[in-house]
Amino acid sequence: MALMKFDHVPAATLEGAASVVLGHGAGAVLKAGGTDLLGILKDGVHREHPGIVVDIMGIPGLDAIRTRGRGLAIGSTVRLDALARAPAVLDRYPILAEAARSVASPQIRNMATLGGNICQEPRCWYYRCPDDAFHCLRKGGTRCAAVAGDNRYHSIFGAARVASPPCSAGCPAHVDIPAYMGLVRKGDIPGAARIVLEHNPMPAITGRVCPHRCERECNQREAGEAVSIREVERFLGDWILEQGDGLAMPRGRRSGRSVAVVGAGPAGLSAAFYLRTSGHDVVVIDRMPEAGGMLAWSIPASRLPADVVRRHVRMLERMGIRFELGVEIGAGRKLAALRREHDAVFLATGAWRQRGLGIAGEELLGSGLDLLVGARRGERRAPGRKVLVIGGGNVAVDVAITALELGAREVTMACLESRDEMPAFPEEVEHAMREGVRIMTSWGPLAVAEKGGRVAGMDLQRCISVFDARGRFRPVLDDRVRRRVRADRVLLAIGQAPDLACAGAALKGDGGRIAAGAETMATRLRGVYAGGDAVTGPASIVEAVAAGRRAARSIDSFLTGKASSIPAVGSGPPGDLIEVNSAAVGRTRRAAAPVIDLDAFESEAHRCINCGCVAVSSSDLAPALIALGARVRTSLRTIPAEEFFAARPGRTTVLGPGEIVTGVDVPAQPATVRQSYLKFRMRSSIDFPIVGVATAVDVRRGRVARARIVLGAVAPVPVRARGAEEWLVGRRLDRAAAETAASLAVSAAVPLARNGYKRQIVRTLVLRSLMKDPA
Repeated sequence: MALMKFDHVPAATLEGAASVVLGHGAGAVLKAGGTDLLGILKDGVHREHPGIVVDIMGIPGLDAIRTRGRGLAIGSTVRLDALARAPAVLDRYPILAEAARSVASPQIRNMATLGGNICQEPRCWYYRCPDDAFHCLRKGGTRCAAVAGDNRYHSIFGAARVASPPCSAGCPAHVDIPAYMGLVRKGDIPGAARIVLEHNPMPAITGRVCPHRCERECNQREAGEAVSIREVERFLGDWILEQGDGLAMPRGRRSGRSVAVVGAGPAGLSAAFYLRTSGHDVVVIDRMPEAGGMLAWSIPASRLPADVVRRHVRMLERMGIRFELGVEIGAGRKLAALRREHDAVFLATGAWRQRGLGIAGEELLGSGLDLLVGARRGERRAPGRKVLVIGGGNVAVDVAITALELGAREVTMACLESRDEMPAFPEEVEHAMREGVRIMTSWGPLAVAEKGGRVAGMDLQRCISVFDARGRFRPVLDDRVRRRVRADRVLLAIGQAPDLACAGAALKGDGGRIAAGAETMATRLRGVYAGGDAVTGPASIVEAVAAGRRAARSIDSFLTGKASSIPAVGSGPPGDLIEVNSAAVGRTRRAAAPVIDLDAFESEAHRCINCGCVAVSSSDLAPALIALGARVRTSLRTIPAEEFFAARPGRTTVLGPGEIVTGVDVPAQPATVRQSYLKFRMRSSIDFPIVGVATAVDVRRGRVARARIVLGAVAPVPVRARGAEEWLVGRRLDRAAAETAASLAVSAAVPLARNGYKRQIVRTLVLRSLMKDPA
């Protein structure tokens, strides 16, 4: 192993240390005594090694134990051996002395410090494995290997949501999928529906036609098949349309402000939903005679029944959203008039113009989108006997299948992409092939073959590659390898472009699209916003839904002058512990689609693991400090110890960049408080706790006046047994009471496959700690 090179910088002041760390970011780390950093570097735990190690051991004042008022101030570089021996600690805070004395061996305690013990990195062996071999969540990965692996020393009180779950992160709408799956497992369908509606107002639709990138990221794929998120979402969406009117209603009072939404596609309907829930009056204007945009006019009924879209629109109408259909903005009615009539305008006009190929004879070709719209209008004439569809996306697949349904005898699809590169859903491609569609991959259009002024087919050329080294769309074609496909009708399905008749020259941007901010969706005109395909070009339905919600947030803030209450996209993971569904491990087969019965729906939700980190907090001092109600001082603030410990990527605390622990303040404890720290480990020295229990119980006149019971090494953060604490207050602290409290302390535990034994250890240590002789 090559010697690691880094600069060692002794810091003389806190300000100097913080400056160096902030100036070098992840390339600088703090050294504060102890051996945690040395072990991390020696074992190659991280892929990138720091270039600078900042030593704070020489900063004056950090290594002292002082009386502060009636309490104690302990510096962050106080060595654990000194902490365990200090007369003031032994006399007034024996729990701290016990915790410090229980750490490792005497040799390590001679070096280890208070700050190092409470700030050490996670001790999980998957985290500590060199080179991030397990793609650990705590190191920026996507999964916790311990959930399905060796978890004998891991959490029995749930997991920490240290980052957005991979399924939610892969969803453009950032729906909290594990959260609603958890409520489904508990039988709370209304609660699950509420969570979905926070980020996706049309789950009955996306549950049928969304690409569901979330499933590609599902960690169940490691062992088998992804959770069928689409089918669970579809079931919830249908439940909302049937029974969930109360969930989709405006919150609070009407704002007195009105918004015009131009375009009744997914982006427009999404924005209308969230603006209406915020109390604004909303009118949706669309040139088509029926609302839904591409949902209603281009997707075959076999994939998205028209009744589903209509029922969704009726739900919006019951919310108070008005629809003006058959009205084209830019023809008889102008954008300027809308701005005068309403407080804000959202342009979500979609992309309806067929893109061309730029080759001779193109005027003889037909539009696949026109075929789909005609079929939804009820036109049943076959487009031809032999039909060639140019394109490899879902629209092309829809066009090919619709052509067969309308009576075409032979249908071929030709696309630039290889089979693996085709943008169409794999299951849709397979469905088309089962229906008899012939698919020619890696072929691009060269010239239109005509006979007597009519299409006779198309000459194709071999496509060598579609994307360049940077992933940009730059096809490389070989016109020496050609092939003619005979057809009496050629339909283009290579994407659409926006029609900007309603926008005017002032709003036009690059690529023939409306210019709008990617996050704010604001255009150059005050009070005018735009989103969806008109801004980005053709995208998925769920991306349009997310754009509509982003626009609604911006418009809501614009109208009210304050931060919007509409949930933000990617608003961040919750900090609370979540329940790991370890029973899902090994359930590798997904439900057959579509899921239409309650049993199958709930069974599929039970396959969601609810991904999180189950590494435990291994600091011995942490439970003791929380039990004493201590506060942690840093270079920037003072934090209650109970709020200081947190599970974060690469960290076990809430410390921010450049923030340094300077010490802890321990409040005075009444003489009536019984203090105890007990630790279970495999050996008497060196080992980290398998379970640690800290108790501080104030017993006055034989009864408990106040109690703190803190459990360590059983969860990603120290856990207070609040149920046991509350039950003890007012009771005599005899063995019967202690046994009940001990049972309550583990009542919420949900062990993993290999660590159920920890429950008994927790119960025993709590009982022994409460019954410990106060002398």
